[in-house]
Amino acid sequence: MKIYKNIEEFKGVDYPVVTVGTFDGVHIGHQKVIKRLTEEARKNNGETVLITFHPHPRLIIRPDSKNFKIINTQKRKFELLEKAGIDHLIILPFTKEFSKQTSEEFIKNIIVDKVKAKKLVIGYNHHFGKNRLGDFRNLFDLGKKYRFKVEKIPAQDVKNIAISSTKIRKALNEGKIRKANELLGYDYSITGKVVHGSRIGHTIGFPTANIDVENEYKLIAANGVYACRIEWNGQLFNGMGNIGFRPTIDHGDLTIEVHIFDFDKDIYGDTITIFFIDRIRDERKFKDLDALRKQLFKDKETVLGIIN
Repeated sequence: MKIYKNIEEFKGVDYPVVTVGTFDGVHIGHQKVIKRLTEEARKNNGETVLITFHPHPRLIIRPDSKNFKIINTQKRKFELLEKAGIDHLIILPFTKEFSKQTSEEFIKNIIVDKVKAKKLVIGYNHHFGKNRLGDFRNLFDLGKKYRFKVEKIPAQDVKNIAISSTKIRKALNEGKIRKANELLGYDYSITGKVVHGSRIGHTIGFPTANIDVENEYKLIAANGVYACRIEWNGQLFNGMGNIGFRPTIDHGDLTIEVHIFDFDKDIYGDTITIFFIDRIRDERKFKDLDALRKQLFKDKETVLGIIN
């Protein structure tokens, strides 16, 4: 996948089949759009082009949305888009000035003049342009005017739930990891650098890797104890993670930590990715460290039962 952080870097391709959006979750609905994009491109000996924005438009248009978080970091989004089969990824800097373009200005300036799209494939709830006034009807009319085809992909659903990034964020905020993973089509994850913690886990037989997440807008799932898989150095391990404030030990800052089963490597300073499989219980305060240790043994049995 070729990545362009400036639209001027894109020199054009034969028969570009295009889609546009934030693609934060790269969820099942997004994957359906990309699959259709790929089918059309291959049928016409063309190439797929995905146009996205950075930062997320909501952070610019509604800067007061302090609680708004992104499902995936930009790096993770790029990995998922490449895996889905995108040939060309164009990242448009999203600014207040950019947001003032009308839907037709955006189509004319970017889709037609710069990318020269032959076909535009969009999701069922796609809106664009100033005040999000551009919709499928508007796109269809513009397609006729500027001579490109438009196709809309209907809503995708899992167990009669129409998939959207908003619903996935809600599931993650409520700790409903299985539901979120179903809608995503892959396991929700957090990536970070392993940093030094209090080391109390070592004293009770459950050493943990504490991670620092650099992106302040990354959505962190609800507090609790989780069944996890951990990727380190290209290898995958089983483990159990905790998101929360460790009430038995202290009431400090929010921590994200994971105990990796059958693992004794020194990984301080390394980057790991935690994939969340299921949430097994709330975080709670125990009367002492011995009570916490006994619960952790029970948690481990529960996690192994889930993972196995």
